[in-house]
Amino acid sequence: MVILLNLECASIMETLAAADRTIDITRDLCPMTFVKTRIALDRLAPGQTLLVRLRGEEPLRNVPRTATEQGHTVLERHDESDGTSLLLLRKGG
Repeated sequence: MVILLNLECASIMETLAAADRTIDITRDLCPMTFVKTRIALDRLAPGQTLLVRLRGEEPLRNVPRTATEQGHTVLERHDESDGTSLLLLRKGG
């Protein structure tokens, strides 16, 4: 069990390190959650990744859905013990 936990932590750390940019929208409400995400994605080159830290059911539904609708890819999602989630997006284009 400790090995699995360590592997999970290693995977999360790799995800954090691999992101080209990171934003924290945990204090924002919809629709600002995706507005800020979209601005950050617009500043990336196609293929680059954005790690989004968010909180709440509504942003967790809307941010990935809207990103996908706009041609981006959700690569990974990790729910943390503090109630936040990490979402790794790859810019389309």
